[in-house]
Amino acid sequence: MSNVLASTKGITHADWLKLRNKGIGGSDASAVAGLNRYKSPVAVYLEKTGQFLPDDPGEPAYWGTQLEDLVAREFTKRTGLKAQRSFKMYKHPEHPYMIGNIDRFVTDEKKRKGILECKTASAYKADEWEGDRIPDEYALQLQHYMAVLDVDYGFFAVLIGGNRFEYRYVERNPGIVDSLIKIESEFWNERVLKGIPPAFDGSEASAVLLSRLYPESRPESSIELPATAGVLVNELKAAKLDVQQVESRIMELENELKAIMQDNEVALFKGDPVLTWKTSQTTRLDTNSLKKEQQAVYEKYSTTKPVRRFLVK
Repeated sequence: MSNVLASTKGITHADWLKLRNKGIGGSDASAVAGLNRYKSPVAVYLEKTGQFLPDDPGEPAYWGTQLEDLVAREFTKRTGLKAQRSFKMYKHPEHPYMIGNIDRFVTDEKKRKGILECKTASAYKADEWEGDRIPDEYALQLQHYMAVLDVDYGFFAVLIGGNRFEYRYVERNPGIVDSLIKIESEFWNERVLKGIPPAFDGSEASAVLLSRLYPESRPESSIELPATAGVLVNELKAAKLDVQQVESRIMELENELKAIMQDNEVALFKGDPVLTWKTSQTTRLDTNSLKKEQQAVYEKYSTTKPVRRFLVK
């Protein structure tokens, strides 16, 4: 079994965050690998180097924690397997930068130890668990934990929409584990320890992070771009021009097809439906009229916040 990094029983959330910064945790693994929809590699780097505090977990994470015991109990009830809570942070014996704080240990009929991760998901994300599906960020999290603890299997137990319970059995995947070790080793040893941040990528997670890091501009401020950035500017201009041309062509094709469809809702090609152009009702608030006729109401429910627009000249 892997070495214990520290006990987590009774520690504060702030102390727990300090422990997490001693290495790459399970929830970091998918981000470092570039497969997390909500977190970018550079966000992990900034957290581990103490330059950025993670977001407040929020209501979903809070209720996930509150319901963890319930989900674990339901898992043991349905499977008959024993699950034991862990109050420790573990580290990989050979790669100490790989750490893990699991939900439960589970023991199967052959007395083999495995891992149980308890999750909750809103009804809006039910499709992410359809069939045998598991969200990528969770799948890599469990593979990371199996590597840290040197076990061969694990389970997910998930409560979906508050009224649908499912569980998944997952075996250790040697290929994925080897890839994670390589990726996390490069990230920790070549970036975190050497202070070399990864580049921002094209993900929504990177865009959100930049907005959080630099929410407002300094009035009348400017910066001289280095020569290397000139290449980026030219590439951006070219890419935007390509997008404009593509969007113009899309509009042209759509208009030609609409002219053929006229007032029909569905277009068939060789008997199969290929296009729809249906009427739907949309309700929008006329803010101009509201401001003019009910100014007090408009001002009461209006909010003002800074927005930075990125433009290419």
